Amino acid sequence: MKQPLIRPKEVDASAARHLISNRLLASLQPSDRSLLDQHLEAVTLYQGEVLFEPGDDVTRTYFPCASTMASLVVMMQTGRAAEAATIGREGALGGIVSSGYKPAFTRAEVQIPGPALRIETSRLEEAKERSATLRDLFSRYADALLAQIVQSVACNALHPLEARCCCWLLTTQDRVNSAEIPLTQEALAEMLGVQRTTVTSVARALRARGLIRYARGQITVVDRARLEEAACECHAAVRQHFDRVLPEIKPQSIILKPDS
Repeated sequence: MKQPLIRPKEVDASAARHLISNRLLASLQPSDRSLLDQHLEAVTLYQGEVLFEPGDDVTRTYFPCASTMASLVVMMQTGRAAEAATIGREGALGGIVSSGYKPAFTRAEVQIPGPALRIETSRLEEAKERSATLRDLFSRYADALLAQIVQSVACNALHPLEARCCCWLLTTQDRVNSAEIPLTQEALAEMLGVQRTTVTSVARALRARGLIRYARGQITVVDRARLEEAACECHAAVRQHFDRVLPEIKPQSIILKPDS
């Protein structure tokens, strides 16, 4: 696994700058955020990097920032895998609700590389014990994450692949906040749990209809409105629930600490 690239003298300033691009952290009032500030470390996550495997004790929690995105992937004994949830700047991976020993059930794998903030899960638990606001925030986020996972179960069982693919592209675009999604068709096939040739066929159909275009290593959403029409109901359902449970809150002011 590649190691995060960070120079020790830049940790405080980098962490503060990244705070505003993670929805959970940016929504905190200064008094609650101060419980985490000194323990947050700015890191770089790389595509394909595995943050934890099934059975691992989840000792670190990650907050993706900017366009960074990771997936919770269910691994089968045959070696095949399928995505259960996608997590970007709206959330966190790691110790969300449990305390003590926290064995992971899924693999957490980085899909789109970029910056993140990392904290020892024990430090996060200490902060939650001291702040009812933090406990409530992470409980509500756990509810939103569970909704995404439950919806994906129904989606995989009931909806055709093309609609699921459109849903996944919309969900990913929400997180990267750009029409350009730096992702290969191979990675998309793995997330959808199908063969690459199957995804290629779907991508060609969407391209022919003018909804997307793609080149090596990148998919571009050309017509979001029509992509939403082609998607199943799952993207809208999950997003609406998320906004009800965790409504947008104006990020609080964040003061950068000078380098020591």
